Amino acid sequence: MPKKITPQSLEAMRHSLAHVLMQALERLYGAIPGVGPEIDNGFYHDFDTKHQVAEADLPTIEAEMKKIIKDNLAVKKKTMPIAAGIKLLRAKKYQYTLALAQDLKTEGATEISFYEQGDFINMCKGPHVSSTGDINAAAFKLTKIAGAYWKGDEKNKMIQRIYGVAFASKKELDEHLAMLAEAAKRDHRKIGKEQEIFYIDELVGKGLPIWLPNGTIIKDEIEKFAKEMENKYGYSRVSTPHVAKKELYLTSGHLPYYEYDMYPAMEMDDGTYYLKAMNCPHHHLIYKSKPRSYRELPVRLAEYGTVYRNELSGTLAGLLRVRSLQMNDAHIYCRPDQLQQEIKSVLELILYYFKVFGFKKYRFRLSKWNPKRGDKYIAEPANWEFAEKILRAVLRESKVEFTEAEDEAAFYGPKIDVQFTSIIGREETMSTIQLDFAAKSRFNLAYIDAKGKENNEVFVIHRAPLSIHERLMAFLIEHYAGNWPVWLAPAQVKLVAVGEKHVSHCERLAVELRAHNIRAEVDASDETVGNKIRKAVAEKVPYMLVIGDKEMNSNQLNVRDRGSKETRNIEKGKFIEEVLEKVRSKK
Repeated sequence: MPKKITPQSLEAMRHSLAHVLMQALERLYGAIPGVGPEIDNGFYHDFDTKHQVAEADLPTIEAEMKKIIKDNLAVKKKTMPIAAGIKLLRAKKYQYTLALAQDLKTEGATEISFYEQGDFINMCKGPHVSSTGDINAAAFKLTKIAGAYWKGDEKNKMIQRIYGVAFASKKELDEHLAMLAEAAKRDHRKIGKEQEIFYIDELVGKGLPIWLPNGTIIKDEIEKFAKEMENKYGYSRVSTPHVAKKELYLTSGHLPYYEYDMYPAMEMDDGTYYLKAMNCPHHHLIYKSKPRSYRELPVRLAEYGTVYRNELSGTLAGLLRVRSLQMNDAHIYCRPDQLQQEIKSVLELILYYFKVFGFKKYRFRLSKWNPKRGDKYIAEPANWEFAEKILRAVLRESKVEFTEAEDEAAFYGPKIDVQFTSIIGREETMSTIQLDFAAKSRFNLAYIDAKGKENNEVFVIHRAPLSIHERLMAFLIEHYAGNWPVWLAPAQVKLVAVGEKHVSHCERLAVELRAHNIRAEVDASDETVGNKIRKAVAEKVPYMLVIGDKEMNSNQLNVRDRGSKETRNIEKGKFIEEVLEKVRSKK
């Protein structure tokens, strides 16, 4: 190992581990290589073999990899004419790498590079370590097996993929594995099933979650919260259809820019229709449905709109990547002089939401266009410069740290993306603020100015502070690990009857609590009190009330708080007020 590990040397080590993995797979199973890059925290390699590799095979594969590392094989780079490289790959029957080499030849390449270590050689541009012995054999681990379509195209054959993690030291590896273990405990799919929040049924289809009663309660509470906040910020709520004519999306520009992510067209007797993949074109029509005065602006239209994205089945992951999704969506129509204040208000709202949910790890990114990508962005340089300048000014005025990233904008304008790091270390885009300068001309958005003339300088701010509802739910499940705060808990109070004679009192008390909009459930089963208590603890209900003779004959409640083994006595009225205060304060 190098004495000092740099990001570059760690990248080379991870890339080399991908080759060592492939060499081991070839030795053990006669596997044929696909692609094998380094990735964040590790590496993977795609491969094809008649042997269906299982989790139980990973220790055997790791052992073979460590043998290759121990053999300290020299890693040699070989550059050769592309014709010779193609001949070599054909001789080795590496059909996947051969296809890549032939693509390079078609693109005009005259040479290709290979890396060789012992009995293994494959096309690669590097970088790699100088010897397999440079790899720290104690600092990597194979983690999982998956299927992968060749070239990421579902029309191609599905081959196998093995992932691994690798770090500079065993200590860092152990820390990462501990985090992965915690991540497994918090996995939103696992907790979602245990707490009956959502499920996905093959009869409905992948990426189409069904919200169960508990999940619907949480979802509704979040939506209610968002509606209350948007009312305070001056938004008007609207509701739009789930389908629309092709002409709408041609007008908006989503066809052709976004067509790949939309479901196939539906031919009807009166035209071609698409499932809605975004709410904005519908909102633009609402804005222009009547004449607008400059005094009306800004116009803020909000909707928890359901949209549909044509995601590949292999990319779907629980609630994180779905095909049917609800967006905490809104569009603000304003004059140029109102832009900064409106964007600043949206940023303020995002930060308030994060504070309520207890999110602390996030960063801001100014996502800009790439002038060289005419196929991806609207070619209006002056508008791009103006819009990026506005967003940059708001970020600086708000005194938040941010980075700038080229080629990450929407096709119609730049955006502020809030990159959120979940409690298990996964980074995703949580919130977004997009500044659209294209809609005004595409939809002829205008207002009557102070002089009575039509002015089409209407900018549109697209904003989704709470992201896609499904993704937010996945984050929250993992963030709270199922320990929902009182205001979100599906069951806020669980009443445990000590005996059969106490059940009717529990039922009456539950009715009284529900009259105060407190979500109360009664465990009237014939199990022992101990089992009922253990069940309530496992369900992570915030409050447990154990009802026996004493509680039946007094106004006192015996309360056991979540996370505590002790109980406390409290007057019923005070307990109700305590719960309601937690709900009011979003605790």
